[in-house]
Amino acid sequence: MTRALLLSFSPHGKAAQTFRLARALLREQAPEAEVVERDYGGQALPALTREYANALTTPGGLSGPATERSEQLIVELEACDLLIICTPVHNFTVPAALKCWIDHVVRIHRSFTVNPQFEKVGLLKDRRTFVLVSSGSSRKNREPDFLTPYLQAILGTVGIHAVDFVYLGAMVRGAAAVQRSLEQAHTQLAEAFDRQAGARAAISAGA
Repeated sequence: MTRALLLSFSPHGKAAQTFRLARALLREQAPEAEVVERDYGGQALPALTREYANALTTPGGLSGPATERSEQLIVELEACDLLIICTPVHNFTVPAALKCWIDHVVRIHRSFTVNPQFEKVGLLKDRRTFVLVSSGSSRKNREPDFLTPYLQAILGTVGIHAVDFVYLGAMVRGAAAVQRSLEQAHTQLAEAFDRQAGARAAISAGA
């Protein structure tokens, strides 16, 4: 059975258009999936503390209470076969809620390590991942985009590389524009889902 982790980092929480679209995708493409939903936009995670920072450099500190929330989030991520991240663009990059989740999940000696060449190496297995990105602008490729390369790099740091990005623009341009964006994103998502599923089937057949 597919285990899906569906995360919302929008201030609208589970009412966000991206979140609702992701739910629809799961109903269509993976109706048997066991889905865990988290609303970190409406119910923000706590920021990292001084105790957490100290734990990273203290022998035995990583197994203490300072990293308990971090460990919970990493275990939850490890348990899923399918990850869906729903996020808005805030000032050309990720919102604070998503950055906080990243800071908890990307942890040295737990979700990544450093090799002798001082390169970061992911410790988590790769998994199908979709990032649904909403914005008020319809000017894709004509405005700075720090969100896409950052998320590609940071997910890759922990070992997640099979990532598809789907963009929903013009989300504040009226009902007609929103509907067009949703329809385009739905088609793109379905195609990406089929493409990833086909690739995994081919790998399994080859094995």
